[in-house]
Amino acid sequence: MRRNCHRHLWLLSGTGDGVPLADALIRRGWKVSVSVVSYEASLKYCQLPLESLWVGALSGVEDIQVVIENARFLHNGFEWIIDATHPFAEIISSNLKIVCNKLDQPLIRFDRSTETFSEAFLIKSHLDLLNFDLVGKKILFAIGSRVLSEALDCGRRSGAIVFARVMPTVEGIRKALCCHLTPENLAVVRPSNPDSFGQIEEALCKQWGITTVVARQSGGVTQKLWQNIARKYGIDLFLIARPGLVDDLCVANSYKELINKL
Repeated sequence: MRRNCHRHLWLLSGTGDGVPLADALIRRGWKVSVSVVSYEASLKYCQLPLESLWVGALSGVEDIQVVIENARFLHNGFEWIIDATHPFAEIISSNLKIVCNKLDQPLIRFDRSTETFSEAFLIKSHLDLLNFDLVGKKILFAIGSRVLSEALDCGRRSGAIVFARVMPTVEGIRKALCCHLTPENLAVVRPSNPDSFGQIEEALCKQWGITTVVARQSGGVTQKLWQNIARKYGIDLFLIARPGLVDDLCVANSYKELINKL
């Protein structure tokens, strides 16, 4: 007998995979509740018949435990929790694993596969830039805002002229303004949408004469975008390797694999 006959799951999403994944699950009869960090991200789910849509960051294991326990009280809980957060969102993924182990809650990680082209330099972190001679290089950092200040400092110490692209969010702009970048070396833009794939990024590289890009090995369209630009314009590409997964975690690397595991 199924532990949960209602087939309700909680999807935590931090990438563009969230909406099509939620849609595919709903079409297969699942009741889906979704968590996203920002109001803007929530707008993409407006056309889906979700059970619940929660907006805002989960501050720690206590918040996650409250959601799971409330669900068990209100509707017998979640049959599965799907961690489809960003590959570099290590804290939330770690907290999910801790709470799910504690509460005996089934958890599956949606970890989209990465195809890194052979010309890219794969580095463990931004600190590895200090091992390269980058004197005179014009480096565009497209790594988000969390460690942007430290990464730009590594680029400068390696002799490079640094530029950055950040998202137009309060946190992104605030952190970028603390990085001592001149306005001419900072772009506050959203990544290209599918209808204009790569146009903004290509324009930035041309305008600034970029010779090197530092991005993250996140998989998905953003990594492919930078790989395509690097090939097209002969730009050096450094990819910060994604964090590893814990050994005992249930993982799916595609929509099909995830649905089959569920």
